[in-house]
Amino acid sequence: MAVTEEDLKEIEEYIKKHLGEWLGGESLGSPPRVYEIELRERMVRVEEELKNQRELMKQGFEMMDKRFEELQYQMDKRFGELQHQMDKRFGLLQHEMDKRFEQVDKRFEQMGKRFEQVDKGFAQMERRFEQIDKRFEQMDKRFTELSRRLFQFMVWSFGFTATAAGIIIAVLKLT
Repeated sequence: MAVTEEDLKEIEEYIKKHLGEWLGGESLGSPPRVYEIELRERMVRVEEELKNQRELMKQGFEMMDKRFEELQYQMDKRFGELQHQMDKRFGLLQHEMDKRFEQVDKRFEQMGKRFEQVDKGFAQMERRFEQIDKRFEQMDKRFTELSRRLFQFMVWSFGFTATAAGIIIAVLKLT
């Protein structure tokens, strides 16, 4: 809480009002005329000291205000720098994510081509199944293994896609 001019004046008035009582108790043995001069000198010294104290307090408050302004400026500057760094990092992260999505798209295209190749292979295999009964059992085993692998790959791909989507959603919510 800051001390105002009014507070200082009230303190000064209070001291002036009671100073005679306080000083009178100390110098009861002095003659009244000497006592009065001594009292006036003390009052003048007290008033000068109060004035000096008031000036010192004003200077202190001005210095504190100046320091607070400097700190505010430094804090604003630091927050600006942090914001700039965060924007830069998020930009880099967005760029990296875009690259990864492009890679994922390429992988899906490759998977599509692979599925087309597998479909062609299935058509050829069906013709062979009609021609050779022995190979049918061998090829049936191969297809079972291939189907199991494809299923595992699809489960893995779905998990990867769901994880990537979750990360993207989390990053988007953070921004």
